[in-house]
Amino acid sequence: MDRVKKEEFVSDLNKTFNTASVVLIAQNSGLTVADMNELRNGMRELGAVVKVTKNRLTKIALKETPVSGLDEFLKGPTLIAYSDDPISAPKAAVKFAKDNEKFIVLGGSMSGTMLNTNDVKSLASLPSLDELRGKIIGLITSPAAAIAQIVNAPGSQVARVINAYSDKNQAA
Repeated sequence: MDRVKKEEFVSDLNKTFNTASVVLIAQNSGLTVADMNELRNGMRELGAVVKVTKNRLTKIALKETPVSGLDEFLKGPTLIAYSDDPISAPKAAVKFAKDNEKFIVLGGSMSGTMLNTNDVKSLASLPSLDELRGKIIGLITSPAAAIAQIVNAPGSQVARVINAYSDKNQAA
């Protein structure tokens, strides 16, 4: 890669670090091409991105960003994963790490807060934004359905009483 491309790459990566909701660093020594494709596909499905970068260029891109503390994890063969949703990248990374012992999540950063491996696992166990929206909508519509049943109940009870009296009068 020539100098101009490196500068563009570092600039793009710096913008990513400034805008991403969560950034993870993982060790990827010994992963095959098929494994990396599986990881990329899993990340893409959840709305996250994986990049294998040179540590030196990544350290330059990390300077003066909210996630600048991640440079301590950049030793050996590493990759970065990031997403706009704070749950997507951790969820995909932890899921992939369970199936591949050669993939180790080292840590990350979310909104300027440094995350260790356990923090990343905790984030991965949280429900996604879509799941939370579904639960909130369910909670909002549940009382409305109960109110509708209560409002309709007296009318249906009156109708049953009238029907019972009419059945009684017809029998007599």
